[in-house]
Amino acid sequence: MSGEHGPHWVVVVPVKGTDASKSRLDVGAARPELAHAFALDALTAVLGSSLVDEVVVVVARDASLDDLRTLGVRVVLEEEGGGLNGAVRTGVAVARQRKPHAGVAVLLGDLPGLTTAEFDRALVQAAAYPLSVVPDAEGTGTTLLLARPGAELEPRFGAGSFARHRDGGHRPLDVPEDSGLRRDVDTAADLQRALALGVGGYTLAAWSSAAPARAAVDAGSRIQRGTAEEETPAASSGGTAAASVSSTSQASSTPPVAREP
Repeated sequence: MSGEHGPHWVVVVPVKGTDASKSRLDVGAARPELAHAFALDALTAVLGSSLVDEVVVVVARDASLDDLRTLGVRVVLEEEGGGLNGAVRTGVAVARQRKPHAGVAVLLGDLPGLTTAEFDRALVQAAAYPLSVVPDAEGTGTTLLLARPGAELEPRFGAGSFARHRDGGHRPLDVPEDSGLRRDVDTAADLQRALALGVGGYTLAAWSSAAPARAAVDAGSRIQRGTAEEETPAASSGGTAAASVSSTSQASSTPPVAREP
């Protein structure tokens, strides 16, 4: 299906949805709840798009499904042992079967700061290319992978996936580094930056109720500041090093921000 802004899309979102989600996110017992909140905020942004015909969420077999089904997405189970790329292939196959004339967009679910407007801008850009990709803020990973109707999408997620997707023919889209579409959250430091830039309501609520997690992230910020100060001699402190310490300190003390759609 196509409209004035190009094809409509089916969005595939792999979400582990278990207690093992986001294992690198060192925030204690709040990790599963926060990981789930990240996915709900990303899905809420996607579901707000008029360019999206359907959302397919691929989950582990022991995942919690109630909140996902309440959102109105189609939930499918991943194949055991297939990993992230296997889950993506499962979702893409369902998307192609259900909506053969729509484009397919694979979005990772750890984007709590994503807004509908940001997602729409990426979809409009993607209409110009058979295959396209959005890198994460570091420029090494992939947060969004797209294929127009008729184009084959082969996922190559994992460390360094952006280069593999680009070399496989996906055109990089022009998305600002501070966009919620590029700010995936894998670590406590990533979460700190996302909170400073703005997150959705689910993440904001989970963060507000997770005092131990807040303490862990604040502690990580203090360690980062201390390391930066140790590496910067007092006589020559300034320039880049001083800016780094100031930026980290500011992110720690800034209250979390709710993003507008």
